[in-house]
Order: sequence, then structure tokens, then C-alpha cells
Amino acid sequence: MLDQTNNSSSDMQQTIQQAIEKIEQIIVGKPQQIRLAVCSLIASGHCLIEDLPGVGKTTMAHSIARVFGLGFNRIQFTSDLLPADILGVSIFDAQSQSFNFHPGPIFAHCILADELNRATPKTQSALLEAMEEHQITVEGQTRTLKDPFFVIATQNPLDQSGTFPLPESQLDRFMMRLNLGYPDAKAERLLLSGQSRQHILQNISPQLNLDTLTEIQQYVESIHVSESLLDYVQLLISATRDSSLFVYGLSPRAALSLIKASRSWALMHGRNFVEPGDVKAVFSAVSCHRLIASEQHSKNVSTLLEDLLDQVAIP
Repeated sequence: MLDQTNNSSSDMQQTIQQAIEKIEQIIVGKPQQIRLAVCSLIASGHCLIEDLPGVGKTTMAHSIARVFGLGFNRIQFTSDLLPADILGVSIFDAQSQSFNFHPGPIFAHCILADELNRATPKTQSALLEAMEEHQITVEGQTRTLKDPFFVIATQNPLDQSGTFPLPESQLDRFMMRLNLGYPDAKAERLLLSGQSRQHILQNISPQLNLDTLTEIQQYVESIHVSESLLDYVQLLISATRDSSLFVYGLSPRAALSLIKASRSWALMHGRNFVEPGDVKAVFSAVSCHRLIASEQHSKNVSTLLEDLLDQVAIP
């Protein structure tokens, strides 16, 4: 746990940086993606990683859970997976003549929803309440999930066989979406010539405990956001609601996610206040999966968002 007498943003930045450096020993050549995923965690959000099989999505999820000391459950999503396989089920006990609830794998601090879009929409929807309200309702009874609660999901590109597109309501639950991509030549050579990533992962000890992570997440809420910066965020959100650019704009939930992620990014850089650069750093990762470009545009969503950042003036 962090020293209460020196519980400053710089102390927390050092703690977070040490955790990131450990993750970078396992996931090589992806510093920005690692920082964004960690940013999502300490902002109490959830993270979606979309990419081809075999580029390290699952390994990244394992690494974050391991380094941050989170209890970890992996749920492999398939077309025959049922909501009860995730949430749990009540089974009749003949001896006690009563039904006993057997909790599912959702009851953990960190959930890896692996290949989320291979499950049917009915099964995907089992995560909606859990991700938004940190609770589940089964057979009319509400059960609280563990705190902190972090879902890091992976999905395959939609042009691959056996996938179901995630509905907008599900996508909107994720604070950020990341793409890992292929490693560059230097990073790939290190992977080929070095130790197995799984071997390195097994030998890395946690850098934080749950109390420290909870303390950091609570501190993020206190990072100062000025009125002028809120004006800037509102201008960006309003710009995405231009129907000539996107089919529909960012929701209020997305705006809140942008503020939380910006606070988290500021803390990761040792500051107790948010700068416009923090908003710019996380804007695309927070927004890209929530938007669809209008048919009249040949540009993709990422390019349109970069154009918005250039066009919207900082108050």
C-alpha cells in the first residue's frame, strides 16, 4: 500500500510506471497500447482489444492481471456458451432440499472475455449489467461483484468466420478499444530469440496489491478538471454529433469515459490536473469503437477523429 504521508500524484506515477515496465517485459514493442490499457484499468473502465489471433491479446490480459495483483478468470466465448456459464446457476441440493447458487467465473477482480464476438448476442448481453453496475441479477436476486472489477475483452475481426458483431450497447460499456497489430522487426526478433512469454509471465511477481490499486482508482476521481477543459471536451463531443461526419455521435457515457480516462492519463504523468494533451492522448481510443463514419466519407473513423482534434480549438 502507498505511504499515506507521501500519497501524491508523483508517488502514484512511480508505482504505475513500475507496473508498466514489468508488463513491457512480456509484451514487447507495444508501449502505447500497454499504457492505454493500464489507463483504462486505473480509471475503473473496461478495455476491448480487437485484432488478429496470435498477436498477444490474451497475453496482455494475463500480464495486466498478474502485475496488478488481480484475481483472474478467463472465459472462452464460443457460439454454444450460455449466460449461466458466465453468471452462475442455482442447483438443487437434495440433502438440504433447497437451491444453492454456484457462482460463475464473473466473480473475479479481472475477467478476460476471450473472443467475445464469437458468442451469440444473448450470451454477450450477460456482461451488460456486470460491466455497468458491477452487479448481476440471477433468478430475481442481485449479487454484487468484486471490487475492483475489470473486464478486458478480445475480439476477432468481423470478416473472420464464426463471429457476431457486438451491439452498440455492449461496445459503449468499454472505456477504450485498442489494436495491437503486428510487432515491428526488432520486437519480433526479440520474441523469436528470447524466452517464452508464458515462462516470463509465470516468474513475474505482482507489483501492486488490491488496496493500492483501489487507492489509485479513488485518487483518479480527485484529479482536477478545469471549466475550460470541460468546455474543450464538450466541443469535441458536440463535433462528433455532426451527421455529415458520423452516423451518430458520442453518448454522455462516452463523455464521462473521456473525462475519466483523461484524469487517469494525467495521473500516469505525475499531475493532479488534466491538460488538453491528456484528452487528445486518449480521445481516439475512447471514441473509435463508438462511432460509424457517414457513407459520404471515404475516410475511416480514426482519420476523422484526428481531423477533429486538429480542427477543434482549445478554449
